[in-house]
Amino acid sequence: MTYTLQNAVLPLDRDPDLLPLYVDPETWSTIDEEPVRVTNVAQLANILDRHRARIVAGRRVSFGTYFNAFPASYWQHWTAVRQVRLTVRTSGDATILIYRSNGGGTKQRIETREVRGEATASSFDLVLDQYSDGGWIWFDVAADTTDATFDGAEWTTEQEPVRGGKASIGITTYNKPDYCVETLGALADAPDVLDVVDRVFIIDQGTDLVEAQDAYPAVAGRLGETLQVIRQPNLGGSGGFARGMVETLAREGSDFVQLLDDDVRIEPESIRRSVVFGRYASVPTIVGAHMFDLLDRPKLHAWAEVVDDAPFMWRALFQERLPHDFSVANLRQSPLLHMRLDADYNGWWMCLIPTSILREIGLSLPAFIKWDDAEFCVRARDAGYPTVSMPGVALWHVSWIGKDDSIDWQAYFHARNRIVAALLHSRSPLGGTLIRHSRRVDLKHLMMMQYYPVELRHRALRDILSGPDHMRRGLATAMPEARTVAKKHPETVVHKDSGVPLRSRHGRQVFKRLKKNEFDSPTGLALRTFTLRTLIAHWIHSPRPENVAQPEVEFGKGDAHWWRVPLYDSALVSAADGSGKNIYTRDRAMFRRMLVDSWRLHRRLQRDWPRLSRQYRSALPDLVSEQQWRATFEELS
Repeated sequence: MTYTLQNAVLPLDRDPDLLPLYVDPETWSTIDEEPVRVTNVAQLANILDRHRARIVAGRRVSFGTYFNAFPASYWQHWTAVRQVRLTVRTSGDATILIYRSNGGGTKQRIETREVRGEATASSFDLVLDQYSDGGWIWFDVAADTTDATFDGAEWTTEQEPVRGGKASIGITTYNKPDYCVETLGALADAPDVLDVVDRVFIIDQGTDLVEAQDAYPAVAGRLGETLQVIRQPNLGGSGGFARGMVETLAREGSDFVQLLDDDVRIEPESIRRSVVFGRYASVPTIVGAHMFDLLDRPKLHAWAEVVDDAPFMWRALFQERLPHDFSVANLRQSPLLHMRLDADYNGWWMCLIPTSILREIGLSLPAFIKWDDAEFCVRARDAGYPTVSMPGVALWHVSWIGKDDSIDWQAYFHARNRIVAALLHSRSPLGGTLIRHSRRVDLKHLMMMQYYPVELRHRALRDILSGPDHMRRGLATAMPEARTVAKKHPETVVHKDSGVPLRSRHGRQVFKRLKKNEFDSPTGLALRTFTLRTLIAHWIHSPRPENVAQPEVEFGKGDAHWWRVPLYDSALVSAADGSGKNIYTRDRAMFRRMLVDSWRLHRRLQRDWPRLSRQYRSALPDLVSEQQWRATFEELS
């Protein structure tokens, strides 16, 4: 029997920005060691449908792209599959060229074959035995003197999967019904994807309901019994995803749960690929998807994320190289993308979890949002179950470029859940450098005159110190309470453009543009001196009355750094999404109180760390148990 591992696909949308992810231009060159596209024959007019494309006479198109190259290193490392067959179907006179790469991105030709005539199927038998460090396999199609047609391709094997079963999809949403309906429509249009899907659960926690959308009845009719909408109070991402997990565990036909965020656009083939890879993985494995920017679609924002133990903080393995723009440098031109990268966790914008792992280690931590995905994957890792951040499996998600959730109500969850996750899993004494880093975050916010996030962070510390019971007790109330606190802090008000410009006394401050990931911040002794002087100045001096009446200066969001804003009594700063401006004003009394509170709370956390760690680890099985989650849903429904 033949099993399809991966289908070659072309974009669902007629969007030129998407083309580089599916087909690659014929010719590239290099200028100043940077890839430069010379010609581009992969035009929208040549995309015939989801699986067919025209290859213009005398031209060549490569399928060595993000969605159409085969990630051989991941299949070799994580599965027992060693024999793969590539079948390429063409019409017309053409040449098919098969390539591979190694972990350093070096390209090597495997085979070349000329094809003639209509409806030709060309098969290539490939061995996965040289890809331990990395590498992909792909093919190019070059047309002869007349146009040729690419009619589709599949990567298959005759080896049986390790496990069978389908996946139930769990989509958690809060007032993003239009996105959800679009996702349901994409699934309904992909019967080969529905072949691996048992159930689609929409966990609707909002007030703008998915079922109330005009387009919903039609798409619901197409999906039939496969679709089930469940309404519940807003319990955040962790509560929504936990509900999807609970519902999946109750279904005999589901061996996986595929978690999906709401504000996404999917590539349906990615869902099929993740389930197939999960079936073939040698041990039960969490299969994570990469994240592209929904508003800048060729840009990859998240791939292979890890948690550094000493500060207990998440990051991408190559944070400085992200986002990667595939319209500037495609897969063949990007050696870094050919290395096999191992992850600690994957975001729950799209993540496949075997139900066997859920039954052994439990469900999501009742964290509301932030760190629930990372904590779960680290918990699974410690139990012997890996997370694979799988190339060629991805979706488009609204990125965090236009957000700054470190200074809004989410600051509470950033602080609390990171520390709770460290209490549960950190291998470093007293959490390593986490407490020191947390104090520094407080200091930066205080110097920036951002008192709201500091109050939320201190609320988080007090809750942590109270013990683990607060997490489930406050699951439905922590977010509204955090948002209520904002009313006490005028800097949280976003002043929208009213037609009359909001101005500062000394105008906008402009700085030299630096290269990506470059900063002119003080370091070493200069940093210590700056911090000490600034803290003393904010402790001693009250702001001048004229700077309270009107902001002293203005900063663009990209310029409003912690080493610039504290030099002034007040500042007008653009909101991250460009919707207006915030006014930050020095408050000496609040600064003094919060600085003292920060020192006291962090000192107490450090002193009580061993006891708290034992307490939270002892409580974890109950916090994440299916029984407790079911009780929570019943209590709050």
